Amino acid sequence: MLQTFFQEVDNYYDEMVEMRRHLHQHPELSFQEYKTASFIQDFYHKLDIPFQPNVGGNGVVARLNGAQSGKTIALRADFDALPIEDAKQVPYRSTNSGVMHACAHDGHTATLLTVAKILHKYRDQLPGNITFIHQHAEEVAPGGAQPIISDGVLKGVDYVYGTHLWTGTPYGIVQTAPGNFMAAADKFTITIKGSGGHGGMPHQTIDPIVIGSQLVTNLQQIVSRKLDPLATAVLSIGKFHAGNAYNVIPDIAVIEGTVRTFDQELQQLIMAEMEKIIKGTCHSYQAEFIFDYQKGYRPVVNHKEHAQLIIESAQQVDEVEKAEIVAPSMTGEDFAYYLEERPGAFFFTGAQIKDQFVPHHHPMFDFDERAMKIAAKTLISAVMKANQI
Repeated sequence: MLQTFFQEVDNYYDEMVEMRRHLHQHPELSFQEYKTASFIQDFYHKLDIPFQPNVGGNGVVARLNGAQSGKTIALRADFDALPIEDAKQVPYRSTNSGVMHACAHDGHTATLLTVAKILHKYRDQLPGNITFIHQHAEEVAPGGAQPIISDGVLKGVDYVYGTHLWTGTPYGIVQTAPGNFMAAADKFTITIKGSGGHGGMPHQTIDPIVIGSQLVTNLQQIVSRKLDPLATAVLSIGKFHAGNAYNVIPDIAVIEGTVRTFDQELQQLIMAEMEKIIKGTCHSYQAEFIFDYQKGYRPVVNHKEHAQLIIESAQQVDEVEKAEIVAPSMTGEDFAYYLEERPGAFFFTGAQIKDQFVPHHHPMFDFDERAMKIAAKTLISAVMKANQI
């Protein structure tokens, strides 16, 4: 039966690519994915698969009942895009200025819709039930996962699985990990309030740029000197803005960055140490400050048995050259919230275009579309294997 499913994935590959490219041409930002949600709803309507619109916001959830007894399994794909200008010169380039699918969510959606179509076609032979979760707003915290869960989407679900088409991993490789897989992703903003003045008379100012520069250096000592060397954490500055003229010392400087952790106690320690360093540094220069720390998504923690199930499921797919356990990634994902509610696992499907690697969230982002076949086959294999637990 599994090989029949796999053959159907091959048969529908061209259609899957067509869907992905249509979605790539028509991206929508988080919490604004109205046309994308309609596209998904129309797909299920044509298949006569019952679905619920507006779940947790713009989410769409479809449910398929197999004729054979078995588990109820949820599969999730996200469908929001990013505020990035698509710089690729390809026929399927984004037609929405300043908006782009730069994280493969278009591919996730096309993959899950194809899986739904195939499993529906063979529903008389399908064990158990499938809940297809099409989630909005993964890119922007607080994200779409929590409101979707709050709407009861996991009621009666036994296990939950999801994948991310991953350009950091070569095509043909599937990766996951038992336990910690992706990190908690927090954001912070530090506003330094100094006293500006003439660049030639710095002694008459409280220079927020100098203070900010000192902070950038001091904050790095938290990970290098305050944490156990065996602890896993990242503190990165991504934005430093101050001033508008080369010869004027500004009043204000704003620093933004991210903290990534797997452990809540470690997260709290870093927050406390940041507060002390920011307060001490600013006060030593007689500057005021505002420290805004926003906790983002929690860590993605796979259930051990289901991470192994994903490895074994991927090994059934001919196109998979290697299915491997890898070290955790410091990237974040709100799939974490599904795994806090139900057993399951999240995994990376290698999608790197050979000799053309471009990272996620980049204006030139694209992926090897053949990876969608591997993702679809691995998810179907996981559904069948999970019914044997």
